[in-house]
Amino acid sequence: MNILVSNDDGIKAEGIRRLAETLSGLGDVYVFAPDSERSASSHALSIIDDITVMRLPEGSFPATKEAYSVKGTPADCVKIGIDLLRRRGIETDIVYAGINHGGNLGSDTMYSGTVSAAAEGVFEGKPAVAVSVSSHAPRYFEGCLSLAERILPFALKTAGKGQLISINTPDVPLSEIKGVAPAKLGEVKYDQWFKVIDEKEDAITYRYGGQPVESEGWDEDTDALLIRRGYATIAVVRYDLNDYEGLEEVKKWGIKL
Repeated sequence: MNILVSNDDGIKAEGIRRLAETLSGLGDVYVFAPDSERSASSHALSIIDDITVMRLPEGSFPATKEAYSVKGTPADCVKIGIDLLRRRGIETDIVYAGINHGGNLGSDTMYSGTVSAAAEGVFEGKPAVAVSVSSHAPRYFEGCLSLAERILPFALKTAGKGQLISINTPDVPLSEIKGVAPAKLGEVKYDQWFKVIDEKEDAITYRYGGQPVESEGWDEDTDALLIRRGYATIAVVRYDLNDYEGLEEVKKWGIKL
């Protein structure tokens, strides 16, 4: 089995090294990851800039077949990785993205480079799994690693269905995770701020930040709520952006030119 692993935290992140090492026990692992952090890059593709792919020296990622540093986005990494391997007669069987340093919950999945890396695998007809720990400075990867292993045979069955599996775990020891909960994505809102870093007569430089706030409207099976309660979550994301009810409403408008 050939497993392609990517992320958005960059080739040097601890999460991708831990994930690649764990998955190497299940198949041949090929790492394609950005050369620097690309968090919140969503599904951006480098259609203007050239993309440089550099193979890392043997031993850079122990237990993996090969590892590549890519001067591009997470989606670039997966798209190019699948193609590069295919040109050598190696067909990717499944794509994993992560382990992300930070949760990918609810509407935040729209911004996530990690989820988008997995989505690029889906767009290429591959089963795909995004794996995240809900902390930007994670200490405990064991829960994510355990789920990443256990979910493989189930994930393989999703090939061609236009869906990806998104795993999130709280940043606590494996023994303290209360269980695994199937979850739906909820809306995540932020107590956000814009800080002026530099201000000149004709230009202002801002920095953006914020913290997620709990919503009273979250259902009991919402991923963000379950994570806060100490559960690991498994969500299934389908890439069909159509609003079918809205489409029926548009048909009633009868607009003509």
